[in-house]
Amino acid sequence: MKQRTAAFLASITVAVTAVMAAATTSASDIQLTPLVADVLWAPQPVRGSDGHSHLVYELRLANPTPLAISLEKVEVLDGGGAIVATLGKDAVGQRFSIGGRRGAEATSLAVGQFGVLFLHVPIESTQIPPTALTHRVSGSLAGPNVPSRSFTLTVGPTRVADETRLVLGPPLVGEGYLAGDGCCDSIRHVRALLPLDGRFALAQRFAIDWEQVGADRRLVKGDLKKVENYNIFGKDVIAVADGTVVATRNDLPEQVPGALPEGLPVDEADGNFVVLDIGNGAYALFAHMQPGSVRVTAGAKVKRGDVLGKVGNTGNTSAPHLHFHVMDGPSPLLSNGIPYVIDRFRTVAVATAGTADFDKAEATGSPLTLATQDRPPALQRVLPMDLTVVDFPK
Repeated sequence: MKQRTAAFLASITVAVTAVMAAATTSASDIQLTPLVADVLWAPQPVRGSDGHSHLVYELRLANPTPLAISLEKVEVLDGGGAIVATLGKDAVGQRFSIGGRRGAEATSLAVGQFGVLFLHVPIESTQIPPTALTHRVSGSLAGPNVPSRSFTLTVGPTRVADETRLVLGPPLVGEGYLAGDGCCDSIRHVRALLPLDGRFALAQRFAIDWEQVGADRRLVKGDLKKVENYNIFGKDVIAVADGTVVATRNDLPEQVPGALPEGLPVDEADGNFVVLDIGNGAYALFAHMQPGSVRVTAGAKVKRGDVLGKVGNTGNTSAPHLHFHVMDGPSPLLSNGIPYVIDRFRTVAVATAGTADFDKAEATGSPLTLATQDRPPALQRVLPMDLTVVDFPK
């Protein structure tokens, strides 16, 4: 066994010193590599309300060696080898999670470990999204009695799907709706990678938690423990497209705002909900609705704009909101989240102080820090970006 281990270490050392600096290898030049990698799902571009296209996806990196790996830099390359994004060590440390677990961010891999790098690649409005990507990873290996060796390795080839053609109507009607925890660098949804039934699933990749901003720039007024004091509570939730209802729930009670419920069973996470089959392999989830408000049942046919229920605070939620996402299967959890665009809306403001300010406004009733637009243009067929405030047409 010792001889085999020594031979493996020697092979890795040779590979690192002689081969890893090359970005590609030919079929006849197969080598041992200190990393193995794959993209969990092929990314699909979506046009955002900021005018750019966005690629949101995950790169899994695993350490098959008997040495520790330190990650220094990751470059995202297009099909022609041009760099489209660069993550230095600090950026890697913010986005690379051991085991894919949120809160387990690191820049290193111990022996036998794997991690997931959560990637967001914005594409300038003047550029065409790439059709393929690879990832050039730079780092080093070290271990007991083994000197540190640097490497650069190109891994994780993936195709890029065509830009999404899924055009939907809004899930709500009215003014001042804030897109909370949306695309593309928020953490709660974009990194909600779950190990379910023996495989990973990330249904919430493009999810939005919709809340509503009042004229006073607040989400809630008065007693924060009363659901009716939140602006969005009780608003009609409407179908975003013609479709068939495949699943609902309508019996769970309202949660008291202020904290997530403890010990909630996984099948109650979405609270009272509707899953709508909108065709071509796409399903829409509307979650956390008021008990008794859901108007449809499985098998019902609905038209775009039909009222499905009312915004509530049921399930895994700490304040009234509408959780909305689109996925490639009927399960709200065991599916892959896919992008979509909304046919028309106006962006009237942006919450410029970030997620922390949004969380504070929800938790304390303080006013949001907003940059408003006096004459907001009508936007068509784009996805509202994180922390934008929009008006949906009636």
